[in-house]
Amino acid sequence: MTRKSSKRYQEAAKQVSEEAVSVQEAVKILKAFPSAKFDESIEVSFQLGIDPKQSAQVVRGTVSLPHGTGKSVKVLVFCRGEAEREAQEAGADYVGADELINKVAGGWTDFDVVVAHPNVMKEISKLGKILGPRGLMPSPKVGTVTQDVGKAVREVKKGKIEFKSDKTGGLHVACGKVSFAEEKLVDNIKIVIKTILDNKPSSAKGTYIHNVAVSTSMGPGVAVNVHTMVEKK
Repeated sequence: MTRKSSKRYQEAAKQVSEEAVSVQEAVKILKAFPSAKFDESIEVSFQLGIDPKQSAQVVRGTVSLPHGTGKSVKVLVFCRGEAEREAQEAGADYVGADELINKVAGGWTDFDVVVAHPNVMKEISKLGKILGPRGLMPSPKVGTVTQDVGKAVREVKKGKIEFKSDKTGGLHVACGKVSFAEEKLVDNIKIVIKTILDNKPSSAKGTYIHNVAVSTSMGPGVAVNVHTMVEKK
């Protein structure tokens, strides 16, 4: 690691051992770190035993966090007609079609999630170069291209988030804030781990999850023992 660690980071690192611990113990360790000047996010990071070059082995999906991420999510909905009213009533931050499409085409990206009605997908396909690299392009696979835009917006606002493995086989999922009660963080982290376990690609061979760690925005990672999460079905 080449980064120059802060004094606070070094103090936090002293509390971390190389031994993987339970989710409950990992959360206790994170909560005991010296506090930052802001409410840090907490993230679960995975190193997966997949071949990221094989599209069939990309791990992608959604997970609904029981206690949300602690972040206020701005949702943009591309739609027309009656669907606009449904999206607005569900709490969407931006709703519309042509005007919003042109605004995004001009480089505007002040939103966190994009939902689209199927009848406008052809028009917003031209936004792929802008939305794609940011992971914002709506997709039927994760429920962000749907006729029921109201339901999609409500789910996102309640804590439904998307995840996708990267080019190195890594996968990172935000799961709350340091200010969350321990039991809420444990609930969120456990559902994320279980969801990733359940999404193992059928073509992936060998060890699926090499390691898992939870960390704060500015702190070191704490290794988690996922074997305790594997339940017999």
